[in-house]
Amino acid sequence: MSGDQKNLILAITLSFLILFGWQYFFAEPVVPPPAQQATQQQTTQQPQSTDAAVPTPAQPTAGGVPEASAPAAVLTRDQAVAGGNRITVDTPKISGSIALTGGRIDDVSLRAYHETVDPHSRNIVLLSPAASPHPYFADFGWVTAGGSAAAVPSPATMWTADAERLTTAAPVTLTWDNGEGLVFRRVIAVDDDAMFTVTDSVENKGAAPVTLHPWSLVSRRGTPHTENFYLLHEGMIGVLGDHGLQEIKYADLTKKDALPTGGTGAVFDNVTGGFLGITDKYWATALVPAQSTPYTGRFSLRTGANNQPVYQADLLGGGQEVAPGSRVVSRVHFFAGAKEVAAISKYQQDLGIKNFDLLIDWGWFYFITKPMFWLLDFFYKLVGNFGVAILIVTVLVKLAFLPLANRSYASMAKMKAVQPEMVAIRERYKDDRTKQQQALMELYKKEKINPIAGCWPMLVQIPVFFALYKVLFITIEMRQAPFFGWIKDLSAPDPLPILTLFGLIPWDPSQVPVLGPFLIIGLWPVLMGFTMFIQMKMNPAPPDPIQQTMFTWMPILFTFMLASFPAGLVIYWSWNNLLSVIQQGYIMHRNGVKIELWDNLRGMFRKKEAKSG
Repeated sequence: MSGDQKNLILAITLSFLILFGWQYFFAEPVVPPPAQQATQQQTTQQPQSTDAAVPTPAQPTAGGVPEASAPAAVLTRDQAVAGGNRITVDTPKISGSIALTGGRIDDVSLRAYHETVDPHSRNIVLLSPAASPHPYFADFGWVTAGGSAAAVPSPATMWTADAERLTTAAPVTLTWDNGEGLVFRRVIAVDDDAMFTVTDSVENKGAAPVTLHPWSLVSRRGTPHTENFYLLHEGMIGVLGDHGLQEIKYADLTKKDALPTGGTGAVFDNVTGGFLGITDKYWATALVPAQSTPYTGRFSLRTGANNQPVYQADLLGGGQEVAPGSRVVSRVHFFAGAKEVAAISKYQQDLGIKNFDLLIDWGWFYFITKPMFWLLDFFYKLVGNFGVAILIVTVLVKLAFLPLANRSYASMAKMKAVQPEMVAIRERYKDDRTKQQQALMELYKKEKINPIAGCWPMLVQIPVFFALYKVLFITIEMRQAPFFGWIKDLSAPDPLPILTLFGLIPWDPSQVPVLGPFLIIGLWPVLMGFTMFIQMKMNPAPPDPIQQTMFTWMPILFTFMLASFPAGLVIYWSWNNLLSVIQQGYIMHRNGVKIELWDNLRGMFRKKEAKSG
């Protein structure tokens, strides 16, 4: 086997390894039908019984914040929401309620987002009460300093409210008197998006001072279903002062070596600024303390009843002495909604939240992915379709790299023109590798050909490819964003499977072991493979028959491998290939190089015309 053959096989092998590796680590899995999704979720998140007792925390726990507890009985979510007195939450973006028992924010649904592309499907449910099968809620309160026996609000505390409905225009005030001289008030406000402002105050009407620490927490029971991809973080998240971004997966909370501060949790003492919470792919909860006041932040995991994991992100403020006749106030913001780029950026700027934009997982190459999103979003606002925005951005990228691409295609055209001479040199010196290389280099120098110039068009689009994939994968704006025709979600694979004759054959290729994700081939991946085939046919043909066979099969293999990628990415690649074919064809024609593919097609059409005539 010649050196050229070895290099070619090595290059192709590496390409396949990269694509298979990308598929394994990064590519989004094929989304099962809604019914199957529900079955999977029930399998991974079976309702568990909760702690039998509801403790009334009076002393700080190891981290200073009480551990959120749950009632003994587990109800359906609807039953849990219906039981007890509640304040209705009604905003343009979210709906739900706040429990007067405990004063918890534990019922939030997102109005603008549905479980499927069907606009009549259920809204996304983010938070659920402690008595529901999958509790996820925010709690707030005060804890006494060591040695104090003052009664403070607990999860069983029944607050009184001054209104029955919380809207963006009308905050709600909760009040509770401990009967010992301390009056606790909690004012809850909410904005047009999904940010709550919780202002807790304590008034001391007694005769003795008391020292209290404000705290807040987000608690989630049961491990939620996650994508489990390296490209995406799901789990505990926060920016805690100078410690920077902290991303801790659910499983890592059980591994001491995986935590930034060791132990069974991660505790960050005396930090200032930032936020902490729990993030999913598209939604998140986040506690935002006063950005100029020191606090202790913590991520923790404990085991509830029936070995149910309980994940908690909490923060504890410094002690505040409440003298007789005085009043102290603590304020915290609580975000519970979709990670919309505009809203997150607005909160970071308006509230001065340190690095709040990192709540969205832009990744290490955020300096590429964020500009890519801004560009796509800019054109989306102009044309009203993210798919069309992708096409426009592709054209702009092609224009940006036009000089480099032109030189590359011109060099390829020259190489194609001298291909007969290259074949002759290889035949002349087929037994002398050194002389063959010397003769080829002299030919390249004489004709001013750069033999590796043809690689540049592919290399320069790799960062664009990655950035677009990341944007399609992580941003809520791309979720269920339609294109035209059968593409209802650019962030999901093409749903029109050719191997089942577009759904006419009752067969699910995804169930095939190992190869399943590669067998769900939609129409757009086929178009991508076709454009790739045309582009490769326009390149100089390898002189070796084995190489020719490999290049012939490569578009087919890529079609299978990219079938499970987001449709938006496949549309980008197909459109990019088509533009490259037009550009390369024009340059080859300008350089006087015949395009054999066009000649063959013309010959076929002429034969058909002759027969029909």
